Amino acid sequence: MPEPRWVRTFEEVALEAAVGAGDALRGHFGRVRDIQHKGEVDLVTAADREAEALILRRLASAFPGHRIVAEESGEHPGGDDFVWYVDPLDGTTNFVHALPHFAVSIGLVAHGELAVAVVHDPMRQETFHASRGRGSFLNGRRIGASAVRRIEEALVATGFSYDRRAASRHLPAFERVLRRAQGIRRAGAAALDLAYVACGRLDGYWESQLKPWDTAAGSLLVSEGGGRVTGHDGAPSGIAHEHIVATNGHLHDELRGLVGDTFGA
Repeated sequence: MPEPRWVRTFEEVALEAAVGAGDALRGHFGRVRDIQHKGEVDLVTAADREAEALILRRLASAFPGHRIVAEESGEHPGGDDFVWYVDPLDGTTNFVHALPHFAVSIGLVAHGELAVAVVHDPMRQETFHASRGRGSFLNGRRIGASAVRRIEEALVATGFSYDRRAASRHLPAFERVLRRAQGIRRAGAAALDLAYVACGRLDGYWESQLKPWDTAAGSLLVSEGGGRVTGHDGAPSGIAHEHIVATNGHLHDELRGLVGDTFGA
């Protein structure tokens, strides 16, 4: 049975928007001047806003009836059947410090389900993309989660919230995983952490206090890549779920058990 044409069209537009935004970010990289604080350590730059504006124009032009929820500019009105979640620069702190690990993340929820995902790394020229039911891909080549079955052989990642006062809450779980896993990484871009679980570079990932634009695209990449994404309670991770655990599937229950108290479980 042929694929619905709308799936391909949505993915094509998201890919064009993400790559265009990535080109803009690359043009600013290493020359950031306009840096503002949304919180104590939560940054935003002119590059974030320029990339977001480019994405919004492309999506609004192609799909004028769709709702868009973007990190910097908030919610843009539209129907409830199709909602885009946009993070124009995931990893702003890295970007500001000229650390070349950041991404553009665009996810589409169609009729209440994750439908399209694009995570574009402009510095490595790697574009992760997926559509519901079609699998996950990296630059057009199919990818899949790892086959690691023991936490002792796993490379896992995490991230910490921007709330410095909550930092101590992360440490017990971090220590437990550190004592069990082969290694932990904290690279500072949630969308790329999820994309790396989807392609097997990481075997697991957990983080709390996330927003829908952080996770919409990456969650679909993981699930379409054969992995598993849930909340801290094991329930399927919805778009509004701020606490997530993502793994190759084999390690899921064990990792979730180790990190549950990060989320107050």
